[in-house]
Amino acid sequence: MIGFSGGLRSPPILRGVTALQALAVLAAGTGAGIVNTVVGSGTLITFPVLLLVGYSPFTANVSNSLGLVPGSLSGAYGYHRELTGQRSRIVRFGIASALGAGSGAALLLILPPSAFAAIVPFFIALALVLVVLQPRLNRWLARRRGEDRHPDGGATTLALDYGCAVYGGYFGAAQGILMLALFGTALDDDLQRVNALKNVLAAIVNFTAAVVFLIVAHLAWAAVGLLAVGSALGGQIGARAGRRLAPPALRAAIVAIGLVAIAKLVLD
Repeated sequence: MIGFSGGLRSPPILRGVTALQALAVLAAGTGAGIVNTVVGSGTLITFPVLLLVGYSPFTANVSNSLGLVPGSLSGAYGYHRELTGQRSRIVRFGIASALGAGSGAALLLILPPSAFAAIVPFFIALALVLVVLQPRLNRWLARRRGEDRHPDGGATTLALDYGCAVYGGYFGAAQGILMLALFGTALDDDLQRVNALKNVLAAIVNFTAAVVFLIVAHLAWAAVGLLAVGSALGGQIGARAGRRLAPPALRAAIVAIGLVAIAKLVLD
């Protein structure tokens, strides 16, 4: 496994970022912004790239949380028409998401770094499975549309949203897919409106976790800045043209990058 270089406040591996590394991180942020806005799982693009550039898993994870916040906000703005009439949902699930993200971030800080390094390959593998199964999830959700569902979800939906946010605060890859599956099943609404809600909640989860990390952990600010710019751009692209992307090609790229990350984490 990759080491953590001395704890939470250790200096970053890269004090300077080369032009090629900066371009790679910027491109990864843009790709993640597109993927997160359309479906979710953009972390499977950015996290492996940050590892390949040279950051430790912990530093890559906490920096990624803050760096992708602008992308989620940008994507949510791109879907602002679909957010009309969802204020009560945003408040209801936003509170649960913030609490869950704080809990997940706390777990990341409480558990030893070795635990995170050991768990991450499993999380990435689980996320990849969700990416591969996403078309089946969509077909299942489509069949559920005609069934009677609570317009704003019941207590069970709120609890499951909290659980998704705990996962998002701890790691977060494919949390968007989990949210789409949850809300697409539980809410009596169109999937595009559900996706708009997902983008807002993902921003809340990433921002809450980032605030916790800002207080007690080291962030790689060069990576954060590049991811922020790239993901904000990607959020707009995803909102406007993401539906035109070929889903099989997109999933294949995500799976390929994720497998590279798993190999690097396990073999290094």
